Amino acid sequence: MRISSVVVSLVAVCAAATAPASATEMRRSAIVLAVESQRDAVVNIHGQKVVGDDEAGAEARRVNGMGTGCIVDPRGYVVTNFHVVEGVRRIEVTLADGRTTSAALVSHDPRTDLAVIKIPTAEPLPVITLGTSSDLMIGETVLALGNAYGYEHTVTRGIVSALHRDVEVSRTQRYDDLIQTDASINPGNSGGPLLNVDGEVIGINVAVRAGAQGIGFALPIDHVLDVVTRLMSVERVDHTWHGIVARRGDATGAVVEAVHGESPAASVGVRAGDVITRIGDVRVTRPFDIERGLLGHKAGDAISMTVVRAGAEESLTLPLAAMRRSDMSIEERCWQELGVRLQPLPAAKVQKLQARYRGGLDVTEVRDGGPAAEQGIRAGDILVGLHVWETIAPDNVAYILDKAGEDHLNPIKFYVLRGRETLFGHIVSDSVLR
Repeated sequence: MRISSVVVSLVAVCAAATAPASATEMRRSAIVLAVESQRDAVVNIHGQKVVGDDEAGAEARRVNGMGTGCIVDPRGYVVTNFHVVEGVRRIEVTLADGRTTSAALVSHDPRTDLAVIKIPTAEPLPVITLGTSSDLMIGETVLALGNAYGYEHTVTRGIVSALHRDVEVSRTQRYDDLIQTDASINPGNSGGPLLNVDGEVIGINVAVRAGAQGIGFALPIDHVLDVVTRLMSVERVDHTWHGIVARRGDATGAVVEAVHGESPAASVGVRAGDVITRIGDVRVTRPFDIERGLLGHKAGDAISMTVVRAGAEESLTLPLAAMRRSDMSIEERCWQELGVRLQPLPAAKVQKLQARYRGGLDVTEVRDGGPAAEQGIRAGDILVGLHVWETIAPDNVAYILDKAGEDHLNPIKFYVLRGRETLFGHIVSDSVLR
């Protein structure tokens, strides 16, 4: 009897030691916590688009498109893939709480397949937690969130299978330096986040390889943020100017690499080497935050900023200025004044199509409703001349636009190579900045 009591007591002690204090606590793993922390900042995107290649004789038809996006600013700015919203007349967005609203396309970059859209909102929205793709490890656990096959907020788990993959998915779309994962990435996942187990975005899901299983790809978040910083820059969105060139530092702020001469930043004494830690109400950890802090302000507004210089914190007031033509990059001038984005082409490639030309500029994107679009210029055309000058490099276009302004050449005669045929017309430069 006494021995039995001891045995029973020992069994009871062992059972108490091994039983979980709470089954709920045991189930709330790092993966569960990561998903819970980010799901409210993930949106589902849907809308109709027209597909069909009229030149090939295919009948145009309407199809339902779907994808995913990540809220990157509480005012409703969302990052997604361009192919998710390309050709969609009315972009519909469903938030995590079930609300559905329409969104506007702010800017996009077809070459990298990234776009920024904006949701109208009267109150701040939850924002995705941004991580880094610079320290990814092969084999580490990752999670994909998205609108897979229309099933909203689907979560899949996998590992980082490989890094630095280059993938060509079509004749016109190629991706470089992708993250490869075996987390299921299905149609509808495009534009959604790839998370690490800390709940940080380390990639934007972008593509699956047709016919393959267990192979998906994501754009590294560091590269995404480089592009999105340009897409959401105040120069591009608001036509204002600050003159700061920065890079990501450590967790304390963004490091100023250079300050443009005679810029607003130069006028208040911002210097190379300064570490910007705050602009307005936005805490700064990377160049992307500088643009977010200044976005939405008008020329003439003065925004408070905090910098660390020689270990000491200083407060400055940065005045925004209206952009002048001389402040714009050549890329932005082409976009604003002609409505095109241009990429230099090897001379041999142009001469293979038409030997008379010494080179040309590939039209990679045409702005809807812009001067080039009105004249029928298409992506894929090669711009070989404007007025009496050839266009081999972007600098040539800047020179011609300056001459056109000085000599009142508007419209400007243009020449484009489409296939092996040279087409021409007259384009009216849309100079919004005088």
